[in-house]
Amino acid sequence: MVNQRVTVKNPKGLHLRVAERFCGLAIEYPCSILIQSKNAKLNGKSILGVLGACVKQGDEINIICEGEREKEALDALISLVKSGLGEVIEETE
Repeated sequence: MVNQRVTVKNPKGLHLRVAERFCGLAIEYPCSILIQSKNAKLNGKSILGVLGACVKQGDEINIICEGEREKEALDALISLVKSGLGEVIEETE
């Protein structure tokens, strides 16, 4: 099992369009993928699970991968979230 925390930068958090991108990438991997947000652990391969996490901009999530190709899956998902999940994110300082 591998896991890593990442902060969601998207202005609208994990809404439908970005949840679809996250899940689309997650289902490419055979391992189990969970998103932990606050006290809930939800299926990272389910759009309803990702939306159910109710992640807002600035929230930190923990992505947990377990099984075959777990490290590869974690690296890809962390990279996707950091890149804005396909949306343009303006960096503020």
